Amino acid sequence: MAKQTTKQRKAAPKPASSKLDKIALALRAPKGATIAQLAALTGWQPHSVWGAMSGNLKKQCGLSIISTKSGNERVYKIGGAR
Repeated sequence: MAKQTTKQRKAAPKPASSKLDKIALALRAPKGATIAQLAALTGWQPHSVWGAMSGNLKKQCGLSIISTKSGNERVYKIGGAR
């Protein structure tokens, strides 16, 4: 078995380890995610998902979250750093 270099180890994506990581990963998907999808993914109530996006991802991590309306639901995506 060949030994991995530091660059190869850094390039390998790590699995989502926390619920916040799972939310961020879902929001980075090309189609984004709805609050209902994120609540199902984490097992949280919708208001908790919204609070995590607002408090942790936006304020602490400095990510820009973009929302668009698709039919009757609002779809959220990560738009990049602020």
